Amino acid sequence: MRLLSLAFALTVALNFTATTALAGPVNFSDWRTHWFAIFSKVSFTPKGGAMGVDADGAVSIIYDRLGPQDWSARKASWRWGVTQSVPATDLTRKGGDDRNLALYFAFLPKPEAERLKGSRSLRKLLNHPEGRVLVYVRGGKHARGSVLGSPYLGARGKTIVLRPSGTGSHTEKVDLARDYRRAFGAEPTALVALALSADSDDTDSQISAEVSSLTLSD
Repeated sequence: MRLLSLAFALTVALNFTATTALAGPVNFSDWRTHWFAIFSKVSFTPKGGAMGVDADGAVSIIYDRLGPQDWSARKASWRWGVTQSVPATDLTRKGGDDRNLALYFAFLPKPEAERLKGSRSLRKLLNHPEGRVLVYVRGGKHARGSVLGSPYLGARGKTIVLRPSGTGSHTEKVDLARDYRRAFGAEPTALVALALSADSDDTDSQISAEVSSLTLSD
């Protein structure tokens, strides 16, 4: 995954009006595809409570901003399935870390989340020292449960491997608060954005997958 692709996508994800409600499944129909998808062979197909994903030697991210009603979410669950998979890669290697799917949960301290609710400045959020991101991954060659440093986000982001590369469907339930404490050694701040990526450009491979029933809860 390219450094600028990830960084800009996460930044943009923090800048737009929320459409997701804490109660019930997330509706993917209002998610925004990041601008660089125009130049990529990646398609995101919303189906109400599901998002189909296809990639052909390309990388892209789709995202949604969360409103104050969701900032206190501390758990999440979803189902994801892969019918065509990228090879197993080293997720700590910049420029060689293809993965089938990655779900991003972006956090900011509440005062900063309030201050930046109306901001459309990419630079402010890209360089925000207090932002933190948990990235749950379906891909790589690492063992389930591995917590890895991000080659792009540095101390601000951690990758958590839920499933290595391969096909099949699985339901995931994660404790965001526990994982945040384990990753960053502190209590979680406000959950301000979600993002979903597919990444197959480094291995020039193909992905066919779907995420569904994504739900946030206290």
